[in-house]
Parts: sequence; C-alpha cells; structure tokens
Amino acid sequence: MKLSTLLTAPNQLTLVRMLFLPFIIINLLNHHYSWALGLFVAAGISDGLDGVLARKLKQQTMLGQYLDPIADKLLMSTMFLVLSILHNIPWKFTVLVFSRDISILAVSAVLYAIAGLRDFRPSIFGKANTFAQVTAVFFVLLFDLEPLRWVWIARTVFLRAVFAFTIISAVHYLFLVQKRLRDHGQAQGQLPSAPPASASHRI
Repeated sequence: MKLSTLLTAPNQLTLVRMLFLPFIIINLLNHHYSWALGLFVAAGISDGLDGVLARKLKQQTMLGQYLDPIADKLLMSTMFLVLSILHNIPWKFTVLVFSRDISILAVSAVLYAIAGLRDFRPSIFGKANTFAQVTAVFFVLLFDLEPLRWVWIARTVFLRAVFAFTIISAVHYLFLVQKRLRDHGQAQGQLPSAPPASASHRI
C-alpha cells in the first residue's frame, strides 16, 4: 500500500473518525453526555465529508472502500455496546447489530479469501440501516440531556427502525452476495483460455 493512498484527505478523515471513538466512550462512561453527543455529531459530519471529498477530489481509493465501512461498523457497534451496558439501549438491539456486522465481516473475509470477491458496496437497505443506527444513537444521547416526550418518541421510532432494517438488510445482503458471486463466476468463465501449445513445444 502506498503512503500517498493513506494520506489522501478522505482517508485521513476516516482515521480521525476512528480516533473520536475512545473519547466518546470515555465521556459516556463518565456520564458527560453533552461532550459525548458533540463528539458523536462531529464523527458523523466527518463520515459524510470524507465521501464528498473522495468524489470532488477524485481520491476514491481501494483502501477507502475498506476503511470507511470498517470505521462505521466499529463506531456504531461500540456505541450500541456501551449504551447497552449503561442501560440506555435495550440489549436486544445491540445483539442484533453485533450479529449482523460480525456475520457480514466474516462472510466478506471468506469470499475474498476463496473467490477474490472485492465488491462489497452497501445496498440501499444497508445505508438505511446505518442512517437508522446513527439517528437512534443521536436521540438516545439527546434524551439523556433533554428528557422530552418528542425526543423519547424519536428515540423509540429509530430504535425500532434499527431492528427492522438490521433484519431486512441482512437478508438482502445474502441475496446480494449470491448475485455478485454469480456475476463474478460468469466474468471468470468469460476470460479467454490460454492458447494450446504448438506441436514444437509439446513434450
């Protein structure tokens, strides 16, 4: 991997987003919810910004395609875990989020190792699930600062959306992987075979 690839602006923002995580957790454990919320919002802004920069600066790299979803899953899975430990999110949501993310990472690693498949772009349901997770965590943190009824309603709605989209996106991912494997196999089968050796080169 070239150092210049790591030093692109989008990849640097992704790394900064990963560095936010321990400080968010420290503030959560110390019940400094305003700081935790501020850092979480900053991490969310950096997530959107790195994608915009990658397109505008034409700095879309293979490293970024792997690093960005890893950073997202690391942030969200850890947030759900810590907030469940603090009794702010019911465990059923966290178990579901972890089960889906670990399964996807495991399947991706196996498919890459066996078939060399590298196409792991998120589906529309995966993007919806990520949006629901981010928004749910935002309202969970906001509810600790402003325990208002509308905040509680938004928190409940988006946690239920997380539950639904986690299941839907996981099932859709299975069909998506099957299709990509089929397309990958067809592409491999269409590669021209090596020409037969001439008589002078045969043993």
